[in-house]
Order: sequence, then structure tokens, then C-alpha cells
Amino acid sequence: MKRREFLRLGGGASLAFMINGLPISAFADTPLLRLLAKQTAANGRVLVLIQLIGGNDGLNTIIPLDRYSELTNARSNILIPQSKVLKLNGSITTGFNPAMTAVQDMYNNGLMSITQGVSYPNPNFSHFRATDIWNSGASANQYLNTGWLGRFLDQEYANFPVGYPNSNMPDPLAIQIGTSISPVLQGPSVSMGTVISGISSFYNIVNGTVDPAPATPAGHELTFIRYISQQTQAYTTVISNAANKSTTLSSKYPPSSARNNLADQLKIVARLISGGLQTPVYVVNIGSFDTHSQQVDPTDHTVGTQATLLGQLSDAVSAFYDDLKLMGIDHRVASMTFSEFGRRILSNASGGTDHGTSEPVMVFGKDVIPGIIGTSPVLPTNASVNDNLPMQYDYRSIYASALSDWFGVSSTVLSNVMMAPYPILPIFQKAVGVTETNEQGSTELLGQCYPNPVRGGTTINFSASGTGETIIQLFDMNGRLVRTIVQQEFSRGQHQITLDCSGLAPGNYVYRLSTTQGENAARKMLVLD
Repeated sequence: MKRREFLRLGGGASLAFMINGLPISAFADTPLLRLLAKQTAANGRVLVLIQLIGGNDGLNTIIPLDRYSELTNARSNILIPQSKVLKLNGSITTGFNPAMTAVQDMYNNGLMSITQGVSYPNPNFSHFRATDIWNSGASANQYLNTGWLGRFLDQEYANFPVGYPNSNMPDPLAIQIGTSISPVLQGPSVSMGTVISGISSFYNIVNGTVDPAPATPAGHELTFIRYISQQTQAYTTVISNAANKSTTLSSKYPPSSARNNLADQLKIVARLISGGLQTPVYVVNIGSFDTHSQQVDPTDHTVGTQATLLGQLSDAVSAFYDDLKLMGIDHRVASMTFSEFGRRILSNASGGTDHGTSEPVMVFGKDVIPGIIGTSPVLPTNASVNDNLPMQYDYRSIYASALSDWFGVSSTVLSNVMMAPYPILPIFQKAVGVTETNEQGSTELLGQCYPNPVRGGTTINFSASGTGETIIQLFDMNGRLVRTIVQQEFSRGQHQITLDCSGLAPGNYVYRLSTTQGENAARKMLVLD
């Protein structure tokens, strides 16, 4: 049997690894992850993915106050009282679940972006299949055997997993806490991830200790084996060094008695980032949000299963960013939630909700663009059991936006990763010094502004297909987003907008158009004194 076939059948190199009692998956090298590591070394940016396992009910999380009468008709047995919904600065249409007070503070302080109605055409309602779709970046009718990150490996690393880690990148390129290795790194022939083994806790790594064994001859031998196992693991030294360089600073982390597993995971992530690991991607999780019954307490809808989970999410994320701020690295870290699907509009007779379609995606961080993308979901006056939330944005646009604007990958790499073009949403502040500033796209799609050079104001001509949103954004030459000029649906044909440049500093800028059909175009302009 050939080595590659053996590894394919065996699932790749896999070793057990624990930090603070939590399983860790250290993802192996891929061309994309290597690029992200370089970007992390250059600009220090890190992305933390927070998986909401089970399918979270978005309507009881991000609550559409302007659709409250429809909500009342559809889900009176789980409805959050309107007076209890947490208010958001600058919005009269949207509020938060009352369990999310810590995240409410983050939103009101400009540290959060919400994208409404995230899904994909013809969504699947199976936990396993839907999770597979989100991991692979597939459409509903695609059955991909690879993860959207693992597809690069077969071309450039034919001998994997031999030779990793190496001197080019001694740190793990992505770390997952709390679950087995993700299929997002499955390559064409082998699993591209490595699970590191032998270390039972985070503090065993830091202190050079092992879990206690019985005071018997066999126990002494077991202790010796555990020490040897720790000392021979590839990433033990770099993780230990990072951990020893940092300590938790925030007092907001919940106490151990609160049993907030997500907070425990994020506390480790903060310590490793602060300790100097170049790892650009971390994955954590919380669940289960599969609330088919008893989603809320029958007598108090502000508490219950979902509220408990949302409270844990809120407290954990808030403490994490407080820790990062005290460490002086909060500007480097963005995090975002994702779940395999949302829930139905209509609640069921068991005080819960069944598998549905669209969900809101929450993104946190000092350098995200704060606010709400999209509108409150359109709800029927009297929802039936078959009614679902309409999709506003494809989930792959969230991925594309993170790769393009947070990590600053090129359009060529982005196209290879995502396998199709997706519009970039105004979620992340652009990575400095890694954006493309060349003009591109047809002049019919996006015309040259007039006048140019600009004093005071200028006019931009563009065309729209009549389907989906058109987004036009303005960037400086370092790739930083200056403003979103327009984001809305236009009728089919040519359109014209006026851009007020009176408040812009003199210099060169790029304005870029993207659409939900994947069209992109960019033009330069010069602003004068």
C-alpha cells in the first residue's frame, strides 16, 4: 500500500493533545495558512472562529423590533418581551436578547458588526450535511471531499505530513480548541491536520508537570512516560514558551463555578496570542443550540437553555476582548460566530424551534466596521410551519470578506480558495499595506468619477443588474476602508451618485464596487486641497 493511500485511509497523522483539559487540534501547513501566517507576522492579525453548535435561533438573538407584531403571532410561547429587549445605539429596529448585556456594551462601543440573513441557496436542514457545507464552502448540491483550506495541499505539499513543523513556521498555523480536527483541512488524498498528543492540560505544558499517577511501580513508569511524551511533542516547546510569556489580565472572566467552557477556551487563546505565537487562526465552540424544546422557561422567556448559552457567549467574548485590551493587542484580533443553520420563524408546541435557514453572523473586534449589514428579516403576518427566513447574504461572502479585508489575501488567492466570486461586505477594516490598489473591471460596470482630481465633490456612474445589493466603498492607498459610499439594491440599468469629499485628506484613493452576483470593479481618484 502506498504511503498516501495509507494516510488517506488512516485519516492522516493524528495525536491527542490537551490544554487545560480541552482537546487542541494544531492544523498543519497549507499554502493559504502559510500566507496567513506571513500576514500575521506582517500586521499581527488573528481571526478567532466561534462555532455555535446545533443551529442558533437568530430571531431570539438579534431581535427585529420592527417585526415585533409578526413575531408575536409566530412565537408567543417563546417570545422575548419587548420591554426586555436590549437597545442598541443608533438602531430603533434591532435589539439583543436580554442575556447579552456584555455584548450589548461591545456593540454600543463600536466593537461589533452584525450581518443579517446569512445562508446559501436551498439550504440543508441536516446538522451533519449543513456543517459539512459550511466547512467545505460548498453549495447545497455540491458534495466536496475537501475543506476549503485543504484543497491547496495536494498541489504544493505532496509529501505531507513529513517535515512539519519546520524552520519556516515553527508555530501551529491554526489551533482548534474543544473538538476533533475540522474537515475544513481535508485534502484530496489525506487529512491535512495534525492533532498533537500526550499533554493533559495547559498548565502541565507551562509548569512542566504531568497528571498525577498512582504511587505504585506502574504509576512511576506512567509518570515517566507522560514526561517523555510531553517533551517529544513537536509544538510543546513553542506553546510553552508563548504561555510563559503571558498571563491573563482581565477580571471579567467568569469564575470556574460558572462552568463557562467558551470563556476557558478564549482565555487560552488570549494567552497564546499575547505570548507571541504567529498562529493566525483559532477555532473555539459552544453548544448545543439545538433547541427543539424548552428553549425558554415557560414562565419567563428571558431565561432558559438558549439564554444560558447566549449569556455564556456574551460574557466570554466580552472578557476575551477586555483581556486583549489590557494586553495591548485588541486591535490585532477579530472573532466571528457561525452555526450550521438558523431556526424556523414559527415556534413549536414544545416551547422550542425547529431547523431553519438564515441566521445573523456576529463579528467582534476593535478594527471591525461597527453596525448592522442588511435589514430586519421579512416575516409573514401569520407564519406557517414551512415558513423560513429569507437569505440576504451568502455565507461565503463572510469568508471572502475575512480573507480579503482582514488577512489581505490577493484576488487570485481569494478566487482559488472560494472557487467562485463572492461580494466583499463592509465588515473588516482593510489590512494595511496588503491590499490591491490597481484599477480593474469594466468602465460600464463602474465609471471614472468626474471631476477627477476632486475638490469638494465628484460624481460616480455605475450599472446594476437589478438583483441583489450593490456596494461601493472608498479606500485609501494603504487599503484602509474610509467609508461605505452606498449599499443597497438598485433597479437594472445605469445609475449615478455624488460623493462628498470635503472631509477627506488630500491624496490618492480607490473606490471599489462589488455586487451579490460577484461582479467587482475599482477606480482611482485624487483628492486635492
